[in-house]
Amino acid sequence: MDEKTTTFVRDDSLSVDMPIDSDVFRVPPGYNAPQQVHITQGDHVGKGVIISWITPHEPGSSTVKYWAENSEFELKAHGFYLAYKYFNYTSGYIHHCTIHNLEFDTKYYYEVGIGNTTRQFWFKTPPPVGPNVPYTFGLIGDLGQTYNSNTTLTHYEKNPVKGQTILYVGDLSYADDFPYHDNTKWDTWGRFTERIAAYQPWIWTAGNHEIDFAPELGETRPFKPYTCRYHLPYTASNSTSPLWYSIKRASTYIIVLSSYSAFGKYTPQYKWLVKELPKVNRTETPWLIVLMHSPMYNSYVNHYMEGETVRVLYEKWFVEYKVDVVFAGHVHAYERSKRVSNIAYSIVNGLHNPINDQSAPVYITIGDGGNIEGLATAMTEPQPSYSAYREASFGHGILDIKNRTHAYFSWNRNQDGYAVVADSIWLYNRYWTHPEQTSLALFR
Repeated sequence: MDEKTTTFVRDDSLSVDMPIDSDVFRVPPGYNAPQQVHITQGDHVGKGVIISWITPHEPGSSTVKYWAENSEFELKAHGFYLAYKYFNYTSGYIHHCTIHNLEFDTKYYYEVGIGNTTRQFWFKTPPPVGPNVPYTFGLIGDLGQTYNSNTTLTHYEKNPVKGQTILYVGDLSYADDFPYHDNTKWDTWGRFTERIAAYQPWIWTAGNHEIDFAPELGETRPFKPYTCRYHLPYTASNSTSPLWYSIKRASTYIIVLSSYSAFGKYTPQYKWLVKELPKVNRTETPWLIVLMHSPMYNSYVNHYMEGETVRVLYEKWFVEYKVDVVFAGHVHAYERSKRVSNIAYSIVNGLHNPINDQSAPVYITIGDGGNIEGLATAMTEPQPSYSAYREASFGHGILDIKNRTHAYFSWNRNQDGYAVVADSIWLYNRYWTHPEQTSLALFR
């Protein structure tokens, strides 16, 4: 397979945040109405859901009513609320409620709020964990809240291949790009994404724009707005931090890592990953996916080599455990690698070029959601041999898992009002497919 840098010519004008009175930021009607509703997985296997929302004026109730689609039996789950201050901003009341022991493969309706300002939504639980369970994920990163961001979400909603859960590779609201880390941008982003995030789980990864470390403002607790607003099931995978954790969903095992937490030897994240990878049972969850924010392989000028320390430390494990795909964001463009590794290199042996390695993951950078910082258009030249396809455009991805051996990934470019499939690849599972059978298919 020859390396390809697309010839598509994209509009290079800056991304512009949508105005505050845009309909996508509309506050729901009614006093203290719940807003910014979003859900994520609530346990390790997919039988739990965490429902989160904000009430602006008073706490109200942290209770969720819920019922299965074909049932008249209404259940209740009780959550908690919190609030935080950030410089001159005080948040609304942030509610988190975990529902446990749901039935697999079932549609549930749920209701939040009290009195005359209740709001109703729904979600569908995944099928039971198992090796041949088909499942479809959306891939979005570095979204922000520009007109381009809105196009990305609209294209995802209208994609004929329907994503059931979004794997989100970091950088959410970009509040820190504004004076004093304007936290009202977290609120508008929460309302903007509710149209999808209230109905299907987003699996969150923290990016650099979630750090919000600003000692000059008196803010010395990293990730404060992010961790207050986005509650994650990290203890279910024996993690000590919501910034790294794992879940199973259908036929996938998903490991989320934090590029901006300590990851060196003997750190909590390192020690957790050492124990986590051997736990993955590929006969149960054949697809092993890793999410992180900063890419390990990147041939753009922007953020060039920033992921190198993580690569040196962790790449050998990704090869040893035959990770299928590593998704990252950070670079505001799209890139897909061939299956390569650079684990032979030591500082004295001179073996510093990546080699084709059928046990290695495909590395996909998809930090192209559409944020205010615009596209990363400058690429290193010539295109390195490990890079299979790269393009500086906005878009989203779809990972359509068919069975234990085959999955189809497509990257959908935002173009001319339509989502255009610009790049795609059949992925052959690393555990269930012998490398000698896949090498010709992958490098044809």
